[in-house]
Amino acid sequence: MSSFPLPVRVAAGLAATAVEQARQLPTTLLGLPVTVASQALQASMRIQQQITELAIKGDEALAGLRTPEEQPAWATFDEDEPTEPEVLSENLTVLSDYDHLTLPQLRGRLRSFTDAELAELLAHEQQHGRRPEFLRMLQNRLDRLRNQ
Repeated sequence: MSSFPLPVRVAAGLAATAVEQARQLPTTLLGLPVTVASQALQASMRIQQQITELAIKGDEALAGLRTPEEQPAWATFDEDEPTEPEVLSENLTVLSDYDHLTLPQLRGRLRSFTDAELAELLAHEQQHGRRPEFLRMLQNRLDRLRNQ
């Protein structure tokens, strides 16, 4: 038996594969929606993983540029909160630890202050800290409260 040339053998292989695929087509069509959905979900998960990996690398690269908070604003416990108001300086009875609060910590407590307490904090900040972000936030909250 003589050997057929390579192009003829490849063409015969393609024809045989096409016939096999045509015979399997009815069963393949039934599972096609599930296969397409599965592949789409896999692609979505791969993209999410790559984005997360890039974010982690970005966090690591930027970690040296910022200084960590000594105590994050969300890491407060009941025993950390003062039970009785203490006088901080002169007449400041609103918060005993006001001068040590970070901006996010103050922002989290801002809605609990009355008009008079906010005015007291603002006056204290104007006399002592003079921190622009704190002054702006206290003044904005006081204005909103007075305009309601």
